[in-house]
Amino acid sequence: MEPQQGVMNLPGFQTLDSFAKQGRLPGLTSQELRLDLQGKLLLPGLVDAHMHLDKAFSLPQVGNVSGTLLEAIQNYKAMSPKFTQEEIKRRIIKSAMSALSYGTTTIRTHLDFNLKAGKEVAFRTMHAALEAKEMLSGVVDLQLFPMVPFTGITPMELDAVEEAIRLGVDGVGGAPHLSETPFQDIDGIFGLALKYGLPLDLHTDESDDPQVHTVSYIAEQTIRHDYQGRVTVDHLCSLSALSQEKADQAIALMAKADLGAVTLPAVNLYLQGRGDRGLVRRGATRIRELLEAGIRLATASDNIQDPFHPFGRGDLLQIALITAYSAHMGSAADQQTLLRMITEIPASVLGLRNYGVGIGKPIDFVIVDAQSAERMFTEQPVGRWVYKSGKWLHGARQDSSWGSPELTALWDDSVLLLK
Repeated sequence: MEPQQGVMNLPGFQTLDSFAKQGRLPGLTSQELRLDLQGKLLLPGLVDAHMHLDKAFSLPQVGNVSGTLLEAIQNYKAMSPKFTQEEIKRRIIKSAMSALSYGTTTIRTHLDFNLKAGKEVAFRTMHAALEAKEMLSGVVDLQLFPMVPFTGITPMELDAVEEAIRLGVDGVGGAPHLSETPFQDIDGIFGLALKYGLPLDLHTDESDDPQVHTVSYIAEQTIRHDYQGRVTVDHLCSLSALSQEKADQAIALMAKADLGAVTLPAVNLYLQGRGDRGLVRRGATRIRELLEAGIRLATASDNIQDPFHPFGRGDLLQIALITAYSAHMGSAADQQTLLRMITEIPASVLGLRNYGVGIGKPIDFVIVDAQSAERMFTEQPVGRWVYKSGKWLHGARQDSSWGSPELTALWDDSVLLLK
């Protein structure tokens, strides 16, 4: 699906002059919108399938001396009781708007739900996320997935989990591979999802140890419960550590279960392989093999400037480039696949209906200051113009990068309060 100038038969990726010749954008009814941007690329609003907006920009408060996943988990868990609901909300808004400035209009965010620190602490994050979602309505669409703990969970804590779900979350998350009883935890998480009819999105096998392997069991339970198409697995690092035979079996089972999948190469490259000497493993999953098996594999941002990952800005073009490096994806065909991994594939994984650019679809797009997909990846242009919900949100005003005084104030407020 290569972007081409002046051609209308590629509805996913097109240049603006094709719309300019039409005189207006298909589906736009409120006003005519004539666009002539000299061949810049138009993409549907980008979709980030996996972020941690509540943790973003927390690195100054939560360090990580060793740089390991274990220390990141421990340090954030210890610090979480000290974060106020307002601070968490502002972090969510700031990180979501940062992603928006780079063209992302839909985000699935996983939320910390630390019941061991007390119910009030856990619910701070939930209430902060729900408030932020409402404040960002029509600007960035957020899907909220609390990370449900099951290791040693008490009946009272389970009641709290169900109370959180009833607040209006979009799905159930978790990281059962970290548990001492991972398969029991998976059963419990499936039980919750089935009870409330919600999709599942699980951190899965985020380890370079081949003994850490839960994805096959998740696939089996997906088939058993007839939940195909409603379960997503993320990371899948240890899949790369398996023997080829075992990896082939796991991938075939994933395909049979129609699991959605998300690779998170920036964070996985940073965290994994730290015990290796000499030839250090990359840590990313088997990206090419999953794609070749027909699995819906998206690539996403994961953590931004927090103890899990000190870098990042919520820019999916940057993430697509890192994906290209980690999976040796450099051909023209590969670059079209990379585009699909930040647009239509994550849209499918997130269950978005009527996604894309075309007649009868919502007007939701980003314009990138590049003349081709190849130049977009090599130049990584900062210039992005974002249109959604009948208005320009970013890049269209000369006096501000944001599309309205209200958005400027929302951004300034979140930035100032986090300094």
